[in-house]
Amino acid sequence: MGVMPIGKLLFSMSFPAMFSMFIQAMYNIVDSIFVARLGEHALTAISLAFPIQTLMIAVSVGTGVGLNSLISRKLGEHNFKEADNAASHGVMLMALSYLVFCIFGLFFSHPFISSFTNDAEIITLGSSYTFVVTVFSFGSFLQIGNEKILQATGNMVYPMLFQLIGAITNIILDPIFIFGMFGVPAMGVFGAAVATVTGQILAMAFSMYIVFFRKHEVHITIRGFRFQWDMIKKIYAVGLPSIVMQSITSILTIGLNNILMAFSSAAVSVLGVYFKLQSFVFMPVFGLGQGAMPIMGYNFGARNSKRLMHTLKLSIGVAIGIMAVGTLIFWGFTEQLLMMFNASEEMLVIGVPALRIISSSFIFSAVGISNSNFFQAVGEGKKSLFVSVLRQLVIILPLSWFFARFFSLEAVWYAFPISECFALVCSLLFLRNSYNTKVVPILVEGAGN
Repeated sequence: MGVMPIGKLLFSMSFPAMFSMFIQAMYNIVDSIFVARLGEHALTAISLAFPIQTLMIAVSVGTGVGLNSLISRKLGEHNFKEADNAASHGVMLMALSYLVFCIFGLFFSHPFISSFTNDAEIITLGSSYTFVVTVFSFGSFLQIGNEKILQATGNMVYPMLFQLIGAITNIILDPIFIFGMFGVPAMGVFGAAVATVTGQILAMAFSMYIVFFRKHEVHITIRGFRFQWDMIKKIYAVGLPSIVMQSITSILTIGLNNILMAFSSAAVSVLGVYFKLQSFVFMPVFGLGQGAMPIMGYNFGARNSKRLMHTLKLSIGVAIGIMAVGTLIFWGFTEQLLMMFNASEEMLVIGVPALRIISSSFIFSAVGISNSNFFQAVGEGKKSLFVSVLRQLVIILPLSWFFARFFSLEAVWYAFPISECFALVCSLLFLRNSYNTKVVPILVEGAGN
């Protein structure tokens, strides 16, 4: 990561992650497409459960981001003992995180779904789906932890395989468990949840084998392991802001679901469909970030400012290109995208303007996401956190409530591009500050030597 040409390195590091996350987005969409065939209530049910799934991903990926950043920096400093210690902590922290969501699933699945609606069918479907994806989420947590550990070492192929195993398994099992095939009884929405966790558990099993029994740059020790508070603080110095950033999406979705349910369940379904569809565009950009972050972290640790900034600029350019293509697709094929989910006439009336208005902010998001990766790579995750809070809590939710209260349902969607504009300006100001405080000192060191 310190000598290969940046363009070639970024491609080799990012492509497997981009591809695997694209597959991940595809199986999320396929899941909803199959469920939509059961009816709009079924689609609404899993849309209401979506914030909990988002929260689980936030905790696991956020912890993994902190882990990735710390391991890559320690490898850049050639401090291999600390890198091994960080990896061991990562696995244990993932296990503890799972226990929290297991408890939630056991005792709070039904009350959570009931807080949105009085419809008995939606409550039954949503609570059963939430129960399965939380109580059996250990596969997701441990697989993501192992994935981030390997990505920090520059190994992007195995993480891609982990995601492929989970995605392909889910895609194959979805129609079998949902509709009943090959002697398996039709389980409906419950079957979709079972297919999801089965894929996660198989991916976890393979990832555990690779991490513990195959050779790579870090070594995990479980026997005799003891938590070290200093190591936990280092992981969550970057990881906690990332967790909060992604958790904000869960809070945002819960808030928007409450606002939209006042209009109709179809509006909630449209929001759920949007989040599934936008993952097709955002997931590859996040995959690009997974490749760029360890490169930037390594070169920051190695005090190589030229490679650090080159990686940032190139990742911004590629992210903008991906988002531009996504915007064109959302505008050119809006009805076709919605009909993938068996959209009713009401969903089409609501969804066509919604998808076009929200997608107008995609390119702004590309720059913000790339800047956030830079902040996390150099150990300034708090800046990413501030931008996310500004965008999703300070601006989107209040604006959405205001537009819903005094204007119309269509006006609610304008809160998305408005918030992205404010967030972009804030992100660029933070980037200038980080350059002056983190990069300029490295340039001064180089001049002095």
